[in-house]
Amino acid sequence: MNEVLLIIGMFLATFSTRYLLFAVAGRVHFPEWLSTGLSFVPPAVLTAIVFPAVLMPEGEMWFSLDNPWLLAGIGAVIIALVRKDLLTTIVGGMAIFITLKFVVGLG
Repeated sequence: MNEVLLIIGMFLATFSTRYLLFAVAGRVHFPEWLSTGLSFVPPAVLTAIVFPAVLMPEGEMWFSLDNPWLLAGIGAVIIALVRKDLLTTIVGGMAIFITLKFVVGLG
């Protein structure tokens, strides 16, 4: 019974916050300084997620050329700078990682 109440409570908390934001979307306009500041949130969050995964894949700092996560990340950055296409960057980075990890045997 406790699990059911927990699921219902989390549903209500998640749904109400998301619905509230969708309900007021388009009616609320932020000041320019706040909009500018909020534009930096997605890259900051993505960086906070990706950097530990690339530099600390096994829980400790691993900054060497034997780290397939690091090499694939560098490859993905290069692909992104050249192609400027998200799908190509993701597929290319994953292809580099799979090649280094499972074909070459790094890591």
